[in-house]
Amino acid sequence: MPATPNKQRALSQLLSEIPKLTDERDPGASRTVLEQFLYAVCREGTTRALADRAFHALRESFFDWNEVRVSSVREVADALDELPRPESRAQRIITFLQEVFETTFSFDLEGLHKKGLKEAAKKLDRFEAANDYSVSFVLQQSLGGHALPVDGPTLRVARRLGLIESDQTDPESIRTGLEHQIPKAKGPGFTDSVSKLAEQFCLTDAPQCPRCPLTAACPKLLERVRVRATPVGSVGVGLDISRPAP
Repeated sequence: MPATPNKQRALSQLLSEIPKLTDERDPGASRTVLEQFLYAVCREGTTRALADRAFHALRESFFDWNEVRVSSVREVADALDELPRPESRAQRIITFLQEVFETTFSFDLEGLHKKGLKEAAKKLDRFEAANDYSVSFVLQQSLGGHALPVDGPTLRVARRLGLIESDQTDPESIRTGLEHQIPKAKGPGFTDSVSKLAEQFCLTDAPQCPRCPLTAACPKLLERVRVRATPVGSVGVGLDISRPAP
């Protein structure tokens, strides 16, 4: 784990980069609670741009949410074909819509606005299609909660920046730890900017460290720079600093 000053430096630079890495024209401001959940299924593990296109295609391909509910997984997956694992996302979307319909006899979850955040989170989490990411996304985007949805790309960037322990694996504890570091007002921007960093620079196998705007503050990269500067004959000479550890 990097020293606290390095961690704070990386966090400060990340927060300062949010305006440059995000698009403030968020089309999701008018989404209902149900729509935010469906969008979260599209959004997890990918970027806002891809999720926006997939969600738009989903809405344009079907008359309404009931038609999505009674459609086949293959039909729904066709609308999500730009996303990774479209079939599994399609199954979750159909399952969720079926659960909501059986529970409310409608596709309206706006009543959650009247619940406290803890109660709303519990109700959302009861759905079979829910996971920590989708529940946190809805709390952040629709219900005004201080929640940070954490998916694979977010986890990768947060670990490399030293914002979480490298051996942390529990989604709830990771999310809680990040929420203690990221101000509520910066939450949506953090979600989008980390996603963009993961897509453009902090790749899994071939990270583009020299081009990353956080190069100067990245603990993983700085660690490798120090190792690379080790005198000839010492352990670690010749490491490729463009490939930080996951």
